[in-house]
Amino acid sequence: MVVVNKKKGETKDSLFRRFSKMFLEENIMEKIKDRMFYKKPSILKKEHKKMRRHKR
Repeated sequence: MVVVNKKKGETKDSLFRRFSKMFLEENIMEKIKDRMFYKKPSILKKEHKKMRRHKR
């Protein structure tokens, strides 16, 4: 969860920029898209295997 507190003298624009930057860094949209539909455990295993190979 992204929480952004307003600093003294900070404009709304800079506050929004800071929020959107944190939102993108936390990959919240990817997490939401992943949770939208059910994936079978076998498919999840294949994806994890693929990611591990890719990281090597």
